[in-house]
Amino acid sequence: MSKPVRVFGNYEILSVLGKGGMAEVYRARVRSGPFEGWTVALKRLLPSLTRDPASVTLFAREAHLSRQLDHPNIVKVLDAGMLEGVSFIVMDLVDGRDLGQILRRCKVRGIPLPIDFAVYLGKVLMEALAYAHTATGPGGEPLGIVHCDVSPSNLFISRVGEIKLGDFGVSRVLVDGQLQGGEVLGKPYYLSPESLQGAVSPEADLWAATVVLYELLTLHRPFTGATPEEVFAGILSRNYQPLRSLRPDIPEALEDVVARAFSERIEDRFPSAEAYAHALAPHYDERVGTPLAIAAVVRGLFGASDDTAGAASAAGESQGPGKGVG
Repeated sequence: MSKPVRVFGNYEILSVLGKGGMAEVYRARVRSGPFEGWTVALKRLLPSLTRDPASVTLFAREAHLSRQLDHPNIVKVLDAGMLEGVSFIVMDLVDGRDLGQILRRCKVRGIPLPIDFAVYLGKVLMEALAYAHTATGPGGEPLGIVHCDVSPSNLFISRVGEIKLGDFGVSRVLVDGQLQGGEVLGKPYYLSPESLQGAVSPEADLWAATVVLYELLTLHRPFTGATPEEVFAGILSRNYQPLRSLRPDIPEALEDVVARAFSERIEDRFPSAEAYAHALAPHYDERVGTPLAIAAVVRGLFGASDDTAGAASAAGESQGPGKGVG
């Protein structure tokens, strides 16, 4: 007897990919229309939250902001809306791994990532942020998007080495220099000193991206603690181990880039994601830091036939924002 087809609107649900604090994510097939036959990630707000105005608003904001972004290194939203009383978002399916999974596998195996690989990933992340920070709407008006949740679990690597930033669920919009959209959210390890003090700007994303780059280079987080409060104290004091004390083969010039990005004063850091990406460019070999090389590294870590990849993570549900310290 054949298995009954599960249908949600124009989408045939194939399998569950993941579940987080706000939504569940499915691998689905588009039944008709311009994307007919495509396999996509379908993200649905949890049934328990459909009557919670704050959750519905947050979910709708993610859909609204993400649909206005079109960049090769940002997960593309294909459809969004409400069906059967449930809010949903349909996205490109990034068939691969999120960076958090890759870092955890490296730690388990005791294998540091190649420096060229790490720096290239950092540069691509900066380029995606540069686009988001300067993106404009249909009328040419600046959108002023701040991601607010840059972390390894929200950066995805496909099987062919594509790198995509996802989960704009807690993004905020700057209007006349003021942040719109409510309280500051994000994972404790990646919050900037200014975010902890209630001031969020694009600099918050650059700080978080620097934490990610530090992890890529060392397999360690720069700011740690047994509680969020201990993590926050480390961030505010900028108490972290220099890169070369953990990995002596890192060039001094690259350590200087990271040290600048962690400067105490904002004006001493990089003025934009574009400037940061430009500063990283000389620190990797373009013949080594490439999508094909990245795909090869990921295959080496997980095996080419490993089909347990977290493609669901394209929807950002491997862990929710503000989950505490773990």
